[in-house]
Amino acid sequence: MKKIIFFLLIMAAANTSAQTKKSGESPQEFVEEFFKAFHEQDTLALKNMASEGVQLQSISINTEGKKLLNSEPFEHFLKSIASIPADSKFEERLLNFKVEENGPLAVVNTAYEFYYNGNFSHCGVNNFTLVKLEDQWKIVHLIDTRNKKCD
Repeated sequence: MKKIIFFLLIMAAANTSAQTKKSGESPQEFVEEFFKAFHEQDTLALKNMASEGVQLQSISINTEGKKLLNSEPFEHFLKSIASIPADSKFEERLLNFKVEENGPLAVVNTAYEFYYNGNFSHCGVNNFTLVKLEDQWKIVHLIDTRNKKCD
């Protein structure tokens, strides 16, 4: 009987410990949570993951081969996510992570492929600059590349 009670106490303690762990604790987990919210079109969660004044930029190549740097207000990004029709399917497949963390500052790079309604759209690299404010990671800068062909 004592063994059963001891076992139940250990299991309860382990369960309590697991419940107190916050999602997005590491920079990589935070970025994974970002993409979970992205795929669920949870614009409130996405907004809460960004710092005030967050910068959103993208590098692309136009039809003449000229590289373009585009900046977009984060609110426009949120509106575009919310406006994706419910019957449309989109997926950004993350291929790898490279994380550099130094105290409250982290940079996370992720190669990706983007699919819309099951069809390849583009690929590239995401670069997140994160700061940890009040024990919570926030995006201060997000820049990506967008290519029609992957290496």
